[in-house]
Amino acid sequence: MSDIPFTPPPYSQKRTTKSLERSAAWLVDILRPSDNGVHEGEEHVAQPNVIVHMAGGASIPARKAFAETLAEALYAKEAELLKPLKHLNDGILGYVFDLVPLRLSLKTENTISDVVGDDDLDQGNTTRPIRAQIADFIPLLKASLAPLPESKVRLVNSTSCPHEVLQFIRDIGVDLFDAHWAQRAADIGVALDFKFPFGEESLDTLQQAHGKRDIGHNLYDTRYALDFSRLASCFLDGASATDLATACPCAACSPSAPTSHISHSLLDSFAKVEGSRILPPYTRAYLHHLLHTHEMSSHTLLVMHNITVLDAFFAGIRSVLSQENGKERFVTEVARFEKEYDEKLTVFDQARVLWAEVERARGKGRLAREKAKQNETTLGTAVELE
Repeated sequence: MSDIPFTPPPYSQKRTTKSLERSAAWLVDILRPSDNGVHEGEEHVAQPNVIVHMAGGASIPARKAFAETLAEALYAKEAELLKPLKHLNDGILGYVFDLVPLRLSLKTENTISDVVGDDDLDQGNTTRPIRAQIADFIPLLKASLAPLPESKVRLVNSTSCPHEVLQFIRDIGVDLFDAHWAQRAADIGVALDFKFPFGEESLDTLQQAHGKRDIGHNLYDTRYALDFSRLASCFLDGASATDLATACPCAACSPSAPTSHISHSLLDSFAKVEGSRILPPYTRAYLHHLLHTHEMSSHTLLVMHNITVLDAFFAGIRSVLSQENGKERFVTEVARFEKEYDEKLTVFDQARVLWAEVERARGKGRLAREKAKQNETTLGTAVELE
């Protein structure tokens, strides 16, 4: 980890300099070889297993300076201490970028007036469009990576949508991403429904946002109360697919019957189980019901589904890049994905509103709140009649 200030940005030049110096000093301490298993006259060869958080905040010169620290030759005490390493970068497996503090810094620099909470930062939910945020990120990440070799692993944490993922791969060459945003989507009742490369079979009349398709379904919405289709239109379910490779294999879309029977009494102790088989999928209407009744299984099913959709998304990216003209086709497919899918994440904004309303109805005082809401509705109706 890097020395990242916990005070609100912007930061002074002195504070930024101290942050870079501390981060480099901690890295030296981490890479310092242990005496365990090293005999006299032998050299300890460190195995690169450290992924370094690239310090520097929203300052391009600071990011460049920290990256150059990793690449420059060791000397004096540090050279002797880390021997046989010639550079700090020799003991590093890769580089990691956390977008949460970057979003906060860039938001302050762009003088956005609205208040952004932790959940907003997780999802990239600021007043700046996703495309504008990525345009701010790109030069910062490039400044950190320019002095360093391309062979090292590049990891980005806290992306907010597939559009960001695709642009970081295309413009920066990022290798790894976390899946936090897909799990947060499940928390607010969104079932992901997108694929890469885009296919015409993903058309869904309920999946539209300002002329573009949503990347998922807000299952808190009452429109899904009687929607008995599978969670994702982009994939078949296990029960209806002739080839399981075209189906979503998650336990929500392709649930399977158990291979063994658990006896609950002597009456069913002789029941026979014929073997595992794929059952019909859980439907959007069923998940809508579970969400509104606060069943924990709703989020479990959504997380399994969303992570599976994300896994298929990355498999599609690898498939495109592995082709002979992979880079050119990847650029084309990214442009097509951006054209087809809503990058404003409208479905996420709508889901947060409905999720908050349902959460508010839970627990102590629920009946009183519902009665107050009913009275407000009744009073509003009376005023209109007058």
